[in-house]
Amino acid sequence: MSFREGRFWQPDVTVATVVVDAGRLLCVEERVQGRLVLNQPAGHLEPDESLLEAALRETREETGWDVRLTAFVGAYQWKVPETGAHYLRFAFAAEPVAHDPARALDEGIERALWMTPAELRAASDRHRSPLVWRVVADFLAGRRHPLDLVAQLG
Repeated sequence: MSFREGRFWQPDVTVATVVVDAGRLLCVEERVQGRLVLNQPAGHLEPDESLLEAALRETREETGWDVRLTAFVGAYQWKVPETGAHYLRFAFAAEPVAHDPARALDEGIERALWMTPAELRAASDRHRSPLVWRVVADFLAGRRHPLDLVAQLG
């Protein structure tokens, strides 16, 4: 482990979900530091939560959609050039099950919207991070692994 600023360093662990319906991707438009950006439903892993549980929870909280996870897309590491923050993202594929339009969305989320891959790619200047398109590109390239590849012990 690296030692930094008097404590052990560790990256922020996040999950993201690629939800597809009729060729469209479920995205969120969120306000980050005053800027309106696009992302998958995504967020941080919480204590005592599995990665799969986190993916389901974040999708519900940010979009109002309950989904069924269908595959593990991949794990991604990214360092933010401006801040040096490190992220370790676990991405999943999912299909929509039910929507609750009355559900209040997480703070900062302006709205959930469905976009075609072409629309999302064309808006690359609005992506929250390079992780957004990389995860979608891998999904579109057919990268799907069994969910049991992601194991929780204990």
